[in-house]
Amino acid sequence: MQVIYMLFLPILLCSFIFTETTFATKWVHQFVVWDGFVYVVKDEYVKEIDQEIGKVTKYSDMEQYAGNFSNVYKEGTKYYSIKDISTNEYIAIEVESGKYKKAARESEYILADHSSGNMNNGKFNAADKVVNVLFIITLGLFVIGFMVLSKGKLRSIILKKKGRTKP
Repeated sequence: MQVIYMLFLPILLCSFIFTETTFATKWVHQFVVWDGFVYVVKDEYVKEIDQEIGKVTKYSDMEQYAGNFSNVYKEGTKYYSIKDISTNEYIAIEVESGKYKKAARESEYILADHSSGNMNNGKFNAADKVVNVLFIITLGLFVIGFMVLSKGKLRSIILKKKGRTKP
């Protein structure tokens, strides 16, 4: 019976590997991207805005995108310059009608290149699957072999205690 479980275990583990798995992204900050730079949203409201400079073109709390991307604000959320402050330092985000939050420029926005295979956005590619399957099969065979060997040793110990020898 144990052998059946040990044969079933690698098959079960392999079935999880073959599913397309995506892991949730954990962002460090709430941010928007504008003009190629990341602006981290602050808990500070702005009273005097200057002019509209852009808007969110893509929202996702799971993946990165090109353009005016945000991990918190929906598409269409407007960006404004702040009166007497350079957009190289801060911009304002319209969070609701007539209310604007300050966002501080942090760094250049670098969109991860997933085509190189170095960054796969939490998804298994074909090579990862093959390696994982081979690992699970090897592990399963090792466990089965170990159980077979230990079962034989255990049986011989039990027979010796009862004063019998192996048949």
